[in-house]
Amino acid sequence: MAVSKLNGTNGTDAQAVGKAFPPGVHVPSLTWFADNKTQEIDWEVQTRHIRFLIESGLHGIVIAGTNGEAVTLSSSEKAQLIKTTRDQAIELGRPELPITVGCGGGSTRQVIEDTQLAKDSGADFALVLVPSYFHFAMNEDAIVGFFEELADASPIPVLIYNFPGVAAGLDVNSEMLSKLGEHPNIVGVKLTCGGIAKVSRIRNQFSPEQFCALAGQSDWLLPAVSVGGIGTITGLANIYPRTCIELYNLSIEGTTQKATKAQNELAAVEWGFAKGGINGTKWVVAQYLGYPESSCHTRRPYPRFSDAKKQAWITEIMKPLEEREKTLANC
Repeated sequence: MAVSKLNGTNGTDAQAVGKAFPPGVHVPSLTWFADNKTQEIDWEVQTRHIRFLIESGLHGIVIAGTNGEAVTLSSSEKAQLIKTTRDQAIELGRPELPITVGCGGGSTRQVIEDTQLAKDSGADFALVLVPSYFHFAMNEDAIVGFFEELADASPIPVLIYNFPGVAAGLDVNSEMLSKLGEHPNIVGVKLTCGGIAKVSRIRNQFSPEQFCALAGQSDWLLPAVSVGGIGTITGLANIYPRTCIELYNLSIEGTTQKATKAQNELAAVEWGFAKGGINGTKWVVAQYLGYPESSCHTRRPYPRFSDAKKQAWITEIMKPLEEREKTLANC
């Protein structure tokens, strides 16, 4: 792979490795906490879950994304999560497993430091939201300037994370993506905005190896792939990884009828994650995978998923794919 030298804004020269973001299904791993006053990470359950994800055959793992409760994690916790994931990947015979890390902060300086931490801990890519605390001042020039300055300095390639819902409504639009895609150290965008037209425009301008688009959920994976997307980063893969992989394979193979059926079935189930929230997601994943319920609670002040009616609802919504996942696991 070619290596280009970029003048880092932090006073050093950052090495931007010209490697493309790998296609396929990537999972934003959940983070599991002990049920006590300090809610430290439950490393026994965490390691168990990481091993489950790696053994399922997923194409990559995202640490400290939205589903991983990134905003609640300290730098040392993120570093240990990355190292634990890499150690488990090595132990399970997948040493080159792509690891992407959510790198965020309120300032460009802080995010650059986060990418260095990710690199030092063994990560391959940085997934980065638009800083949004001063959202009223973040116009298009400011957003583009942020990502360009970050990419100049980051020691690992940057994947833009476009999620207006958690970024005070800030949207990285197609014109901005068109410019940012030209940067050699910005490799793609995760579109949790659901912008299918953005996928088409990106593919029209760039090869996937230069700058790619990924669906931010698996409920529109097939449409995204059909117009040039390379895969998805989906929380649903925390519970049904093999089913998500099957849909991806059907999508790239062009088996339209089977892929459409698989997509429709998966979309119906993913509504449980969308409506249940992260606390509901963790609760149902723990139930399905046999983790202790005491470890499924999100970090406070996010409330527990304790309403019996909601628990019954999400259990019923998730059930249709249970047998399919078990069948695929036994193949």
